[in-house]
Amino acid sequence: MKTVSVEEAQFDLSISRLKEGSIFGALSEPAIQYLLDEGILKHAYKDDEIFSHGSKSGNFNIVLHGSLAFYKHHNNKSTLTRTIHFGEVIGFVSMIALHDHVGSLYAQEESLLLEVSSNLFSDFHDNFPFDFGILLMNLSRDMARTIRTLSNALVENNVIIKR
Repeated sequence: MKTVSVEEAQFDLSISRLKEGSIFGALSEPAIQYLLDEGILKHAYKDDEIFSHGSKSGNFNIVLHGSLAFYKHHNNKSTLTRTIHFGEVIGFVSMIALHDHVGSLYAQEESLLLEVSSNLFSDFHDNFPFDFGILLMNLSRDMARTIRTLSNALVENNVIIKR
């Protein structure tokens, strides 16, 4: 995986294209451009590890191209629980909850990611307060969709959760 500039990126990073992604939906053009300018673009190749189980979190990634596979770890077991596609986010829960990554993330194909650090997230709040509210709503929707998908998988597999 390597860091690239917007100019070096081989994929369509136009604002109109990015607005098609769920995380950017309804954000203003200046807000999206700010995230592109201030975030870190990472070009990942198939099978590159984006982060590993137990690694420190302090950012989240938005998929701008390609797809990623998230393997959740628990009790010395690991399973694929989620595939992340264009316009979706991974790592936000760990960042916001202030805990280490609970799984490992790999590129399923050549991919382009926008890394948003906790500092950039805070600065985005200060510089684009209205868009920040929309971003939080988009992030919440993404988390809700993930919870629904995972809970449906529990039902399909007759998993009983003991408390």
